[in-house]
Amino acid sequence: MGTATTAPSHAKPAPPGQPGLSRKQVLAVGIGNFMEWFDFAIYGYFAAVIGSIYFPSDAAGVSLLSSLAVFAVGFVSRPFGALILGPIGDRFGRKTVLMITVFGMGVFTTLIGLLPGYATLGITAPILLVILRFLQGMMVGGEWSAAGIFLVESAPAHRRASAASVVTFTAGIAFLVGTATAAAINANLSDEQVYSWGWRVPFVLSIVMTFIAVFIRRKLNDTPVYHELQEKKANHTLERVSSKDKFNAFVLSFAFSALFLVSLYFFITYANNHLVSVLGLSKTNALWLCSASLVVYCILHPLVGRFSDRYGRRKLALFAAAGLTVMAYPIFLLMNTGKPALILLGLTILAFLVAISAVMNVVLLVEVFPASIRSTGAALGHNVSSALLAGPGPFIAAALIQYTGNPNVPAWYLAAVSLASLLILYTRLPETQHVDLSAG
Repeated sequence: MGTATTAPSHAKPAPPGQPGLSRKQVLAVGIGNFMEWFDFAIYGYFAAVIGSIYFPSDAAGVSLLSSLAVFAVGFVSRPFGALILGPIGDRFGRKTVLMITVFGMGVFTTLIGLLPGYATLGITAPILLVILRFLQGMMVGGEWSAAGIFLVESAPAHRRASAASVVTFTAGIAFLVGTATAAAINANLSDEQVYSWGWRVPFVLSIVMTFIAVFIRRKLNDTPVYHELQEKKANHTLERVSSKDKFNAFVLSFAFSALFLVSLYFFITYANNHLVSVLGLSKTNALWLCSASLVVYCILHPLVGRFSDRYGRRKLALFAAAGLTVMAYPIFLLMNTGKPALILLGLTILAFLVAISAVMNVVLLVEVFPASIRSTGAALGHNVSSALLAGPGPFIAAALIQYTGNPNVPAWYLAAVSLASLLILYTRLPETQHVDLSAG
């Protein structure tokens, strides 16, 4: 099997003298990205409660499965968001997309928190929930790639992975705060209070973060790469991207996005539900174990970014893919012991591997695509893998256990996706550390 070691066709020496990221840029993208992922994550943490409110059923596991299916709807809609928001980013600028996504996410999340349940609206309630999750997912479909493109295009060439880690770090912090919020709500409210109104609080309060994020982001200037791209278009000097290069970039983005997203949602969303529904841990204990592993996850991101800026992307991406392939089953064995120390060990190993794949995902989404199709291509590659593989992941994991009765069987899904990603990346992924982001 051969290895791809040459750079993409748009590789050129990086332009010298590019200015660094300003604190305003980091804050504006970071706070909006935090809000987006906090809003999206809290649905997963309250999946069981939401399932019982909008999909009431006496059959064991049906409400949770229904809620996780709606969770997957938020992923199915992402490619539609990419199809709409990606071209907007290429034509009207990266900032425009960042404004649309942060505002839309806040509004739709707040509406979910205000939506009456099945007992009040009947079948209309779950239908409206699905619609709101669809729209919410469209916003996320534009945010991740747009935030990564904005920061990486604005960063000096030798700090691009570190810039990418801002996106993954703030998302990790959002998941951590979301987990801690869910733990605090479950610890301080009775089950009846959580069911009747407690779960809605973080959804409704997201509107406050929305206004803060919009206020900060509206003052941003677009990236130097986007301004250079517009100048090339005006002067008719823009290079044409071949169909072969477009296809190869899409396949690569699909592979490393699948690796990251499937492992992420096993770690962020499914693990908590697995500890409660399968192992019988209390909601509070499960959430605190997940929170502890998330602390490790967040700490790792800037370290991975610095390491990648020094040693490159390819080896790290392959390491993460190989690690998730080999360690998926042992991680589930550790979790399924039911012993807190071993559960935490398994989650920490998973956190380490997911953190590497996260930073590589963001920086590679920018570096494998030429500038003229970057916003569209990165959004599509990332979000198609989200819809096909990552979004259904928690649902597939729960369904596999429901069907087989084997609590370890979800590991095979994670391992299979990781192995397929490893093979694609090994044969196709070049070292992209020094590509010229303004080319194409």
